[in-house]
Formats: sequence, C-alpha cells, structure tokens
Amino acid sequence: MNLIVAVSENWGIGCDGKLLFRIEEDQQYFKAKTIGKVVIMGHTTYKSLPASRRPLPNRTNIVLSRDKNLLIPDVITCSSLEELDTILESYKSEDVFVIGGEEIYKQLLDRCTVAYVTKIYAELPADKFFPNLDELPEWVLAEESETKYHNSIAYSFFVYVKEN
Repeated sequence: MNLIVAVSENWGIGCDGKLLFRIEEDQQYFKAKTIGKVVIMGHTTYKSLPASRRPLPNRTNIVLSRDKNLLIPDVITCSSLEELDTILESYKSEDVFVIGGEEIYKQLLDRCTVAYVTKIYAELPADKFFPNLDELPEWVLAEESETKYHNSIAYSFFVYVKEN
C-alpha cells in the first residue's frame, strides 16, 4: 500500500479542513500517481473535495468512517479496518493509495510501504499533521527531485520506502 501527501516544513497538512497549499504541479503529481488506482480517505477528507471532483474521477474511492450507515453514491464505504482489509483483498497493494486525512494516515501508515511526499519549504498555521518520516527509522528516502518553485514557494517531491 502507498500513501501520498503534501507537507509543510513542520509536516503540517491542513488547517480548518483545508489543504495548506495549492500547487498546480503537486496536484498534477497526485493525479498522475493515483489515476486508475484505489484511493482511501476519511469522510472529512472526502467532504473537503470540491463538489465537482467528488468522488475523485477515474479512481476507486474508498471512504473510511466511523459511521456504519454512511452511504455515498459511487464510493465504497467502510467503518472498520477489518472491513477495509476485506475490501482491499480485491486489489493489488501497489495500486492502493492512502490520501488522508490525519487520522487515516495515522491508522494506515504501518500498512504502507511507499510514501510519496511533496515537501513544501514554507510553513503556515496547521491543525493537522503527518508523522515526520525523517524521524522514523523504518522509512528511508529513496528519491528526491530537484527543488521546484510555484510563485515564491519552493517544494520538492520525495519518495520514501519502508524497510522491514
């Protein structure tokens, strides 16, 4: 299983239910990695998607929620990790991407083997964070792009691999 996330310098990922940054190339990177794949997200993340992009097109959308009665058209919903495991048996692990939010990342990080991280070299106030992979010894940096710029904001794409 993979994960994909954009983080600020302090590994912030969101504030007040919104992403911290909107960088077009990062959005294109997200789309390129996840198109035709399975994306897993929490209900809050699902609700934060623009209505025109809900569910994310050309992907199998899975929403993990505590609400056992949640039904969303054209979305697979599940209310437990056990139920998620059963659903995921139908898909190849390398085709599955965890896309947020904070709680879903925390619950599924140990199950992931590859992390696609856009690091944005700026910091905005955040109330949601992603674990700092640089501080977790099982995660090793495998790839790093050159520094890119969106207006005055610098960022890079990183790929981390989990070692057993």
